[in-house]
Amino acid sequence: METAQENKTHGLMAEFDNPDDLLEATKKARSVGYRRMDTYSPLPVHGMGEVLDFRCDKLPIMVFIAGVLGAMAGYGLCYYVSVIDYPLNVGGRPFHSGPSFIPVTFELTILFSALCAAFGMLIANGLPQPYHPVFNVESFARASQDRFFLCIEAVDEKYDPAATRTFLESLNPHEVSEVEN
Repeated sequence: METAQENKTHGLMAEFDNPDDLLEATKKARSVGYRRMDTYSPLPVHGMGEVLDFRCDKLPIMVFIAGVLGAMAGYGLCYYVSVIDYPLNVGGRPFHSGPSFIPVTFELTILFSALCAAFGMLIANGLPQPYHPVFNVESFARASQDRFFLCIEAVDEKYDPAATRTFLESLNPHEVSEVEN
């Protein structure tokens, strides 16, 4: 059951000056048992995905399936039009001519795959998201300039406001802030 504290608080956020400190802090948080956390930085931090245990297992499979469906749709469309719906005998060629169906099949394969990848990425990332609680922290405005942030969320099983604050302060951050919903 959620308490009033959990309803009001999204979590605690620590601010760091460089990506190495952020990466080290995230590794320590992971090693002591925190699992529901996120990092924010103005540039990609090499190795952060592995530390946070990001997995994207479903999207490549979905893109492949969409590509196969696109190929089937393209070939099926050409076959239906050329053989079933409107067969034309041009120069004695057969109605079903596989090589002439390849361009449309290829284009629909690429179209279906690309659309699945684009929309799948948006859905997997939870976008569009015009509001997020981290925007309530005043110093978070520098996340796109020169600061690096680690946010441990209140929904984490190990989260305790006092203990988590003490842990984050032990990592020597620039500042530790409470993130309100």
